[in-house]
Parts: sequence; C-alpha cells; structure tokens
Amino acid sequence: MRSFFLACSQSRGLRERATRYGFVRRAVSRFMPGEAASDALAAALTLQERSIGTVFTHLGENISDSAEAESVTVHYLEVLDQIQKLGLGTEVSVKLTQLGLDLSPELCYANLARIIQHAGEKSLVWVDMEASNYVDVTIDLCRRARAAFPNVGICLQAYLYRTAADLASLIPLGMAVRLVKGAYREPASLAFPHKQEVDENYFSLTRQLLSDEARRAGVRVAVATHDLKLIRRISDYAEASGLGKSSFEFHMLYGIQREEQHRLAGAGWKSVVLIAYGSYWFPWYMRRLAERPANVMFVLRNLLAT
Repeated sequence: MRSFFLACSQSRGLRERATRYGFVRRAVSRFMPGEAASDALAAALTLQERSIGTVFTHLGENISDSAEAESVTVHYLEVLDQIQKLGLGTEVSVKLTQLGLDLSPELCYANLARIIQHAGEKSLVWVDMEASNYVDVTIDLCRRARAAFPNVGICLQAYLYRTAADLASLIPLGMAVRLVKGAYREPASLAFPHKQEVDENYFSLTRQLLSDEARRAGVRVAVATHDLKLIRRISDYAEASGLGKSSFEFHMLYGIQREEQHRLAGAGWKSVVLIAYGSYWFPWYMRRLAERPANVMFVLRNLLAT
C-alpha cells in the first residue's frame, strides 16, 4: 500500500483529476487548515494559545520556471512579514526544488539566502529534504548557508542508510536538524525497507543528535515523528540521560496525533506543528497516506459518507 500511494504521488494525471473530487478535498482538510496563507496564520494563532509552536510550508516542488521560483520566494518574504506583525514565533520550511534547484543551484541559493536574511537571526529557516537524488546538493547548499547565516536548519531522513554519516559531518557545524523517517519512494539499495529497521535507525540517530558533541556544538534538535512508541522511547531516554525538556523539541504535522501534541505541550516539552498550505497538495497528501495506514481509513470513512 505504501508503494501504491507513493506511485500516486508521482502521477501528474492523477493529481489533476483527484483534486476535483469533493471527498478528496474534505479528507485532505484534516491535514491542512486551508490552501491560503491566511488559513495557516489563523491556525497558528489558535495553536499558540495552547503553547504549541508552528512551522509553515507552502506546498510545491520541482518547479521549472525562474519566474515561479521568484514568486515562491516573494510569497515566503510576505508570509514572514505577516508572522512578525501577528507576533507569532512561527518559522518556515522550504523545499529547494520549489526555489529553483532544478533550474540552477545558484538561483536556488540566491532565493534561499533572501528568505533566511528576511527571517532574521531569531527565526530559523528549515530546509526540507526531498528524494535521495537531491540529498548531496541539499546538504551542500545548507552547508553554504550555514557558513553565512546562523538561522538555517536541515531535515534528514532516517530511512536512508547514509544519514548517520551525513549527520556526523553536520554536527560540528552546529546546524539545526529536524529528523524525519522519510516519505519518498526509495530502493532497498538506498533505504531501509522495513519499518522496524527505520525505527531503530531513527532512535540511534536521535541519540547521536542528543550526544555531548552535538550539545557542545549547539545543535538544535527537532524530533519529527508521529510514532507514539518512538516518542515515549525518546522522551524516556532523554529523562534517563538527565536531559531537560528544553534540550530538543517534538515536531508533528497539523491534524495528526493532536492529543499527543497537546499532551507533550502540557507536560512541558516543546511541541511544534508543521502547517502545510497551498493548492499543490496532492503529492504531499499521497505521501501522508503512505506514512500511516490510519490516514487511509480516514479517507475511506469520508468516501463512504459521500
């Protein structure tokens, strides 16, 4: 089923057809408050009242036009202005292929640098990790950005075999790291094929992120998972190691494990929600379905209700 949904995420024809159906749009509303930035801002204000932080991502990827990359960049600049006006601590997370990476790494870096500068030193800009063929260039551009700016972070994927080595090379830079399991279709030659293996690697990488070396380097750690067993295991490990609840933060997607998001915030952990918005939601949504069978059941209930 995971392979099926990941294949669907890559189908342009399916993307164009499926988004016309009402039940699909209703189902996806669980995972995003709306398509407009104003919807994301309203949701962030509500979450802030519950002591839950937020990160915005404007959906889109693999653009092939420099004018569109410019439009996306300007959009993020405007959203950062709105965040500041509302007094939110919201950060943003960007995809490099949406900033023009497929056109030119230099164009992409110039757009990324504009967003990082506009965010200001106190607001970190996260760089999403995309499919495995983008890992090297993403790390290279993040290294370059980190040398110029303090407020940049990178996402790493636990299902790739290479991530432990990548992480070891990034820790001395003191770069912020958001660790996810990974949601792209990758061959067994590059990624762990079984969930248990991914989970074990995730825990191992988290310990690496919480090591004395990483703390000395000032690495900001974001544990991004909805896996309740992993969350308990990691929080127990942190407490047993004498790490305070401010030593790292938990990141989850809007609409997934809401009770756990609230529980963590109420227990004193830093709980952060990633809010996605925009019209280009179908590939992202298919990857969310591939991640958790429970998400598929939610869609089926909506289908039967129509």
